[in-house]
Amino acid sequence: MSDTEPRIDQRPSPDELLKTAQKEERGRLKIFLGAAPGVGKTFEMLMTAHARQREGVDVVVGVVETHGRIETEQLLIGLAVIPRSGVDYRGITLDEMDLDGVLARRPKLVLVDELAHTNAPGSRHPKRYLDVEELLAAGIDVFTTLNIQHVESLNDVVARITRIRVRETVPDSILDAADDIEVIDISPDDLIQRLKEGKVYVPHTAQRAIEHYFAPGNLTALRELALRRTAQRVDEQLLSHMRSHAIHGPWAAGERVAVCISEGERCAALVRQAKRMADRLHAPWMALYVETARTQRLTDVERDRVADCQRLAERLGAEAVTIPGPDIAEEVLRFARDNNVTQIVIGKSNRSRWFEVLHGSVVHDLVRKAGGIGVHISGGDVSDGGEVAPPTAVPSTQTRKGPDLAAHAAALAAVAAALALALLLQPVLGIENVDLIFLIAVISIAGRYGLWPSMAASVVSVLAYNFFFFPPIYTFAINDPKHVVAVVFFMAAALIASNLAGRTHDQANAIRVRARTSESLYAFSRKIAGVATLDDLLWAAAFQIASMLKFNVVILVPEDGQLLVRVGYPPEDQLDGADLAAAHWSWKHDRPAGRGAETLPGGKRLFMPLRTNRGAVGVIGIDREQPGPLFTPDERRLLDALLDQTAVAIERVRLAKEIDAARMLTETERLRSALLASISHDLSTPLAAILGAATSLQNYDSLYDPKARRDLVDTIRDEGERLHRFVRNLLDMTRLESGAIEPNREMIDVGEAIGAALERCGRMLIHHRVELDIEPGLPMLPLDAVLLEQVLVNLLDNASKYTPAGSTVSLLAKRQDDCIVVHVLDEGAGIPEAELERVFTKFYRLDAGDLKQPGTGLGLAVCRGFAEALGGTIIASNRADRSGAVFTLSFPERQADESRPADATA
Repeated sequence: MSDTEPRIDQRPSPDELLKTAQKEERGRLKIFLGAAPGVGKTFEMLMTAHARQREGVDVVVGVVETHGRIETEQLLIGLAVIPRSGVDYRGITLDEMDLDGVLARRPKLVLVDELAHTNAPGSRHPKRYLDVEELLAAGIDVFTTLNIQHVESLNDVVARITRIRVRETVPDSILDAADDIEVIDISPDDLIQRLKEGKVYVPHTAQRAIEHYFAPGNLTALRELALRRTAQRVDEQLLSHMRSHAIHGPWAAGERVAVCISEGERCAALVRQAKRMADRLHAPWMALYVETARTQRLTDVERDRVADCQRLAERLGAEAVTIPGPDIAEEVLRFARDNNVTQIVIGKSNRSRWFEVLHGSVVHDLVRKAGGIGVHISGGDVSDGGEVAPPTAVPSTQTRKGPDLAAHAAALAAVAAALALALLLQPVLGIENVDLIFLIAVISIAGRYGLWPSMAASVVSVLAYNFFFFPPIYTFAINDPKHVVAVVFFMAAALIASNLAGRTHDQANAIRVRARTSESLYAFSRKIAGVATLDDLLWAAAFQIASMLKFNVVILVPEDGQLLVRVGYPPEDQLDGADLAAAHWSWKHDRPAGRGAETLPGGKRLFMPLRTNRGAVGVIGIDREQPGPLFTPDERRLLDALLDQTAVAIERVRLAKEIDAARMLTETERLRSALLASISHDLSTPLAAILGAATSLQNYDSLYDPKARRDLVDTIRDEGERLHRFVRNLLDMTRLESGAIEPNREMIDVGEAIGAALERCGRMLIHHRVELDIEPGLPMLPLDAVLLEQVLVNLLDNASKYTPAGSTVSLLAKRQDDCIVVHVLDEGAGIPEAELERVFTKFYRLDAGDLKQPGTGLGLAVCRGFAEALGGTIIASNRADRSGAVFTLSFPERQADESRPADATA
């Protein structure tokens, strides 16, 4: 191997081999991913399944939703279908995939449509993707479909694009675990044409979809999301393949940029240059720092500069990585090959030629050994991009480390002990071997105290070895030339051993420090990850910072345009004038201010902005009782990391609050629109009829015969009653939503309540036959007669609207399963199975064609609210003997039993 060829580890990555072995025990998952409904995911999945079946693969259909599309239904022909299992929910049977049936059948491949589907309550798993995970764990391959808006990490992005929040989501880990992802994509124009042709939704639904969710701009954005998310997964699969097969990159399937961070003054400019390069290439990028033994010998200024540049890179969107290693060039190239980096950016060395001759050049080594990786050498400029440090840099006191007298004293003591032992063993070992005793002492000191005490021990050991053992003894003179050679080699061995052991000691210390810091930050991140409210988050952050760094902490956040104290540890509600001025300056200028800073340095506290990529989200103030500077450099770097995590968490909580507010606003707007539509049309219609009839009677009374006048009066009364029902439903719904319904319970006869409701509904049922069947001997129930009567009136009103004239409306009351049940049956068109629950939703009305009559869509919602307030239930179903709907109102019979003791006592 030539000097220009880097040494490459030919072994596959153990982690990737383990992942591969685990995947071999599981089934394979293929996801057909679409940008929107209607792009043809299910169709393509079925086509692929037929191809696999022709290859001899055992394929079954677990669940496929055709949505009435003829082309999709035709593709089910020829495939084995596992019958679905029924799950009872509120008296309704819902069809779900028979998971146990599929596991018992144990096919090679199963088709599971709509991965994000929520299973019916009572199913083994609440979500369908959990069913899929169980199938995969059983070794069964799965084909499934998914739309990009159902991916958890993209849910908020899709909501901002489409202004529609998707409730059913799947975790990103499902996509990451998929063996294959196939993007099913068609152009927005083609998809909109499919909508217009009725191939996705029914016509009136399709038109609304085109105007809102399926707008061309929305579809274009969703397509880009789908393609980008798939590209990320493909990139991960490429890296996994390269690592598991010991293939060293780069494979230039996509560009990746890595910038090498150092302690030099041009570091920040170099990071900004790498950012610009990554933007031009549309590539991900990383900021890499190699921590060597020399890192521990850097000055505080240089170590601060490295930390600042890493934070700057993270702010600009990079992944900051720190890796330990003895050789910078080797570690950079190893990292580049392991992560498929195609471009490396590094700063030009400013060291002298003699230094490079003696110690080597990282830049030259990279260029010589890079192979197919591009190396970009930048001269850089401190003025390029402005400051060297990010604007959130915090002033710290620079520590000056003098010699460790205790360590050097321990080194002298160790050499003295070694001398005593050597003098004791000299008769046995001889002069030539006692030097090993000194060498052990030197290595022990290096491992315990580091380089410089071990170097001192080396020098003292050489002097003691010469003074006490080489003749003439007790002098530093050496008569025998071979003893001179022995002393020289012993000196070299001692220095080399101390240097190696000292480096190991420094690296071990660095690892321990990094481990403690990482553990603290990880614990803090876990603590704030589960916090849902801003107050809890701020309190947790203040407590964590105060306990870790021994500061007094106060956090201010903006409220209504003012910066106010939200939390303090120890508790602090007020700040003096100087501190408030420093806090406002820090917030306004996004820079530190106050104690020790360049601005308002005389304050009691130092204030620093809490900022993210979107800007400042708050200000934190810190102070200590002791006078003088606040931080050491290590404390400042830890504080920076804690502040970054706190700022991101604050932004997360605020974004969640904004999303909730936006969702509430959207819901409010929807309800307001529905209410305005009802008022403008459904309420204005009876008003117009009333006004017309009244005006006719007032102006033309003499022209009408008595029968015509009665008809006009009847019109006024009928439309007035209808208007009264509309307004009453609106008021009742308002009472239900405000929680103002308090039933006035008294023992009532259900039969009497039914009779009162029929009397009120006499005119609206005048064109229908009414059948009444009340089981004799029904017990009285403790109910609110007014609320129960209103429920029955609304149900009868609903029956009269949605059934043809001349049909029969039946009321049945009986005992059933320890309940008193009232059935209201009609002979209309019935209710589609998918709408049985939705009919109880506010402002929702079925499309009943020519039978549809004006209404607010609140009647059945009020029925359910009143029924539940009375302790009962109401469900909708369809008649089994003929066409028609059935509304079943039930109250537990035990209500009557429980009320009797109280009645008896009274």
